[in-house]
Amino acid sequence: MHCICHTPRASRATREAGFTLTELMITMGIVAILFGIGVPSYRYVTTANRMSSEINGLLGDLQFARSEAIREGQTVNVCVSSDGLTCAVGVTSWNSGWIVYSDLNGNGAPDSGEIFRKQAAFTAQDTLSGSINTLSFNREGFLIGIASADKLTLHDSTQNQAYSRCLSYTRTGLMATSTHTSDSTCT
Repeated sequence: MHCICHTPRASRATREAGFTLTELMITMGIVAILFGIGVPSYRYVTTANRMSSEINGLLGDLQFARSEAIREGQTVNVCVSSDGLTCAVGVTSWNSGWIVYSDLNGNGAPDSGEIFRKQAAFTAQDTLSGSINTLSFNREGFLIGIASADKLTLHDSTQNQAYSRCLSYTRTGLMATSTHTSDSTCT
């Protein structure tokens, strides 16, 4: 007897794993739509967070200065400083940095051992400006040398109001931050 054996055909077609051109084009379209939606939102979130961090850094140092003035029973100053050692004269742009100091010897300038905190210049092209370059707290925690309530305004490099932040202060030493949406005068 003869045995007839069946062997699998070598020419039988096998399906290859992978994507078709149509599947690839649909996937690329979905990715493009997600990037179109996500990138502007990501830019807003990162810029808004940076701006909030910068204005809150100054607020924290002002609150620290006020509490130190009350604790020590003497005037504590916060002034614009680009070098972290001296107060800038006639400069009202706070984005170059600032220092917190207590003028123990009464010479009107920060000296070695009188500086509590230093803030370096902002790394971004943001601008923080107002009408004065020094805020001084007396032993009761009141701001001295200002006529009325005022504010410092922080803008990003695009001057977009959506990113603007303001730090308002009063003669009584009260301070608060705000955005354009919560305070229409913050422009």
